[in-house]
Amino acid sequence: MSTPVGSRPALTWVVNLSVILLVALWTLPTFGILVSSLRDKDQLAISGWWTALTPAERNIVARSAPPEEAQPVGDNYALTGNVFEGGSGKAAAFGISSRDPSAFPVGESAELRGGGMLTVEPNGDYEIVYKERPEPGRGQRIFVSSVEPPKFTTENYENVLFSEGLGKSFINTMTVTIPATVIPILIAAYAAYALAWMEFPGRALLLAAIVGLLVVPLQMSLIPLLRLYNTIGIGKSFIGIWLAHTGFGLPLAIYLLRNYMAGLPREIIESARVDGASDFDIFRKIILPLSFPALASFAIFQFLWVWNDLLVATVFLGNNEEQLVLTGRLRELLGSYGGNWEILTASAFVAIVVPILVFFAMQRYLVRGLLAGSVKGG
Repeated sequence: MSTPVGSRPALTWVVNLSVILLVALWTLPTFGILVSSLRDKDQLAISGWWTALTPAERNIVARSAPPEEAQPVGDNYALTGNVFEGGSGKAAAFGISSRDPSAFPVGESAELRGGGMLTVEPNGDYEIVYKERPEPGRGQRIFVSSVEPPKFTTENYENVLFSEGLGKSFINTMTVTIPATVIPILIAAYAAYALAWMEFPGRALLLAAIVGLLVVPLQMSLIPLLRLYNTIGIGKSFIGIWLAHTGFGLPLAIYLLRNYMAGLPREIIESARVDGASDFDIFRKIILPLSFPALASFAIFQFLWVWNDLLVATVFLGNNEEQLVLTGRLRELLGSYGGNWEILTASAFVAIVVPILVFFAMQRYLVRGLLAGSVKGG
């Protein structure tokens, strides 16, 4: 491909390769979470998701029946059993000490310290043969190195999706997210129009203050806001968290929308004013339809931020079972399960399904809105 000044510049290839790299960096972890969430919990604990289609090697520890249960076999006494739970598996080697769990190949015999010979077969069947009746005691520990085929299961999702209270937490999250996305957009749209097209004293200072608020950490305001909410009686309520998310999201929303609106053709606005249109009419009939890409861009960011939020929800709603959001519910679930990997990966994918759907549904507006809002000004 050629350009007006010659052959395709190398910069174009650099940009394309950078985009491919960024897409891969975003896609691979998500794909890894999906694969891990469908794997067997034992295999997930010992190997990465990229080995999901290869046989898994792992060491297991089994204990035989007590020696006194040995049955007479000819002149000897024998204990039999299987080292695998459920009787399914393939043993590659075995041992009698944790220091060397693969000391003996399957099919051979190992001499035990307390007397007796241990033999483990490839299918996991073991036999301990004593020359004399053994003394009562604990069963022999058997260390086995096994090779298992890839295992996939939906049990991880069943544990997450059918956990108690998850449906209520999903509704709570939607109750928080939708108003906390819509309210900032409504307020910011009016403010952005005023800063872009209306002349009033202090407009530049107000815009500078809004830009400054973009770099203020929200953590600084959590406790003062909570104390204020408790004083006026809206602490630990949905109204409180809606207002909190609105305040935290307004600086970015106003800045983004103002830059976009300021870049709209001035001739359209002036023609409407000449025709007698008021500022409200211009805003409603001209600015809003033309600003839809920027509105959608901010809606995506705000929705993702509020949906994935845990800190603000914990501060302003607490851990009340009736108001617990999805991220809080999944945190409680992980705690009760001891932070198992299979629960963690399934929970993560459950939590990102809705944001992914929202992103892909509105992605065509994202780049248009961000680019226009970042390069245009007035």
